[in-house]
Amino acid sequence: MVGVTFAVAAPAWAGQGPGPVDGYRTSRTSDGQPDITGIWRNDTLTPLERPGRLGDKEFYTAEEIAEVRRNNQESFARDGAPGGRRSVAGQFTGGYNRFWSDVRDSVVHTGRTSMIADPPSGRVPTTPEAEERARWLVEHRSDDHLNMSPYSRCITRGMPGSMVPNAYNTGNQILQIPGYVVILYEMVREPRIIPLDERPHIDPKIRQWMGDTRGWWDGETLVVETTNFTEKGWITPNQNAGRMHGIPVSPELRLVERFTRVAPGVLDWQVRVEDPNVYTQPWTLELPLRLDNDYTIYEYACHEGNRAVTGILGGARHEELREAEGGQ
Repeated sequence: MVGVTFAVAAPAWAGQGPGPVDGYRTSRTSDGQPDITGIWRNDTLTPLERPGRLGDKEFYTAEEIAEVRRNNQESFARDGAPGGRRSVAGQFTGGYNRFWSDVRDSVVHTGRTSMIADPPSGRVPTTPEAEERARWLVEHRSDDHLNMSPYSRCITRGMPGSMVPNAYNTGNQILQIPGYVVILYEMVREPRIIPLDERPHIDPKIRQWMGDTRGWWDGETLVVETTNFTEKGWITPNQNAGRMHGIPVSPELRLVERFTRVAPGVLDWQVRVEDPNVYTQPWTLELPLRLDNDYTIYEYACHEGNRAVTGILGGARHEELREAEGGQ
């Protein structure tokens, strides 16, 4: 296998938090591979896509980062006060306050205004057809359980959605054994086993929620290619996905990820997304992960005693019956 070149502009470091170390070379595992083991946190205030109000601004200044942090702290203080609206920094409205959320106190240390690094617009280049499909799914999500997010149904967050941060459960544990890398995602408790030999991908007729993964080392970088996705998935079914919520996956989806340890506490993760059925061009997401081996990864028990899906569908049928009976 050969490496993949990413045409991504060099970041303008904002001087916030940990950053790369020039010429850094991590220690080696017992079989001589770069050591990327540990619990890596993905928590950040950086949104998936760049907010429209920022236009073509790719990076925050140090002063702007300080303002983002200050606004976040003020929002948490309001939410935690008696009668507060119980959101997470005003971004995730619901029944949670700060007690239940992981700490997200700043943007990524690169200062990027979005996780999307390419195209330069900071926006995913979706096709009109994919956008229409997403709108239809959201509008009709209470019609049938199959219209709901696979994440809401506690099946999977898929890829690259499993790597994209949420308001909580932001720990991801990487394990290395000879011939394999294993990533255990705290959210949905989903293990991802990446073989490092040169075995071919599985038969194209076999489709999986997380796809079929193959990896190899390119110097200090772990390169991971994933194919064989099912069309039942969503690209990133997270609460913070914004307009990407509901964007579908097609069987043509192909991901190429790059994991590079650029400092003792920083693992740089990039993913190049290709799917001509859903996007007008390939796009790249960048997210530095930070090491936190003191973080506790808890059991994820999504629907044990949780009747949310049947409650949503049952409530929708009740409303339909009321309307049919003239609102009685």
